Amino acid sequence: MLNLVWVRTFLALVKHKSFQAAADNLRIAQPTASSHIQKLEHQLGVPLFHRSRTGCEPTREAMNFLPYAQSILRVNERALAAVSGERLRIGASSNIGIYLLQPYVRSYLEGRDPSAFDIVIDRNPSIAEKLENVEIDVAVLEWWDSRDGCQAECWKSEPVVIIVPPDHPLASQAQISRVELSELELLGGEPGTGTGRMLAEYFGDSAQVPRVSLQLGSTEAVKQAVKAGIGISLVLASTVLDEVRVGSLRAIPFVDPPLRKDLFVAWRTSISGIPTPAFAQHLLNADCIEALSTTPAPARFPLQEV
Repeated sequence: MLNLVWVRTFLALVKHKSFQAAADNLRIAQPTASSHIQKLEHQLGVPLFHRSRTGCEPTREAMNFLPYAQSILRVNERALAAVSGERLRIGASSNIGIYLLQPYVRSYLEGRDPSAFDIVIDRNPSIAEKLENVEIDVAVLEWWDSRDGCQAECWKSEPVVIIVPPDHPLASQAQISRVELSELELLGGEPGTGTGRMLAEYFGDSAQVPRVSLQLGSTEAVKQAVKAGIGISLVLASTVLDEVRVGSLRAIPFVDPPLRKDLFVAWRTSISGIPTPAFAQHLLNADCIEALSTTPAPARFPLQEV
């Protein structure tokens, strides 16, 4: 078993590149810091630092070990926080964290201490990995790949639209069909959002599907590219409400059938009997209440409003 104290000294030495500086940072004696590293090197069976009169540099083996050492301490901190009930850490894929989650966070925090609540926003694969590695308590994602020790439920089904600039030939259309979509070339957004999976399900066994080019890395980058006339793209309707209202983009919904993306909330269930986390339950319950008290989803998005 790795000693957490040794791992902490290792990280301090990587950062400061000096045994004395690392020891001062940790408020321990320099010989103690040296002893920690020697013991860790012996346990791992590899040298971790090149020592010299001017300091020390991490070896290749140390750099390979570094992300695991960082993860070990993060998990340790999360474990202590979980036992004490002090903090809740939520992970969300970029589109959800930027465009959808805030009203639910606001309602959840009513009567609670906001300083005990953290949100991590990252690419979908990274958020799924953080949940699996116990770095977050609840994940809200654009797709879920059924990881061991975790449970997920469908949270929302969001309409997907095609966005075009106001002067585009498609801008005057009130809707677009699956056949029309199959003939288009699209700008790609953030990798790992599950758009490819969604299109595969939408087109089924069809031989013709849209071509995707220019992976732009984020929905914001996609929106700016479409505004500039570089191309057109698929996005969640909720990500372009502001642009549609001011008329800088046109958002065209799909028919026969509608195109929607399922969003998921996931949490760990590695031990039998663990209850659904309060925030996950809040999301699931809040969406049920919303569905019962509002008009059907397509009418909730003023897609062609200028």
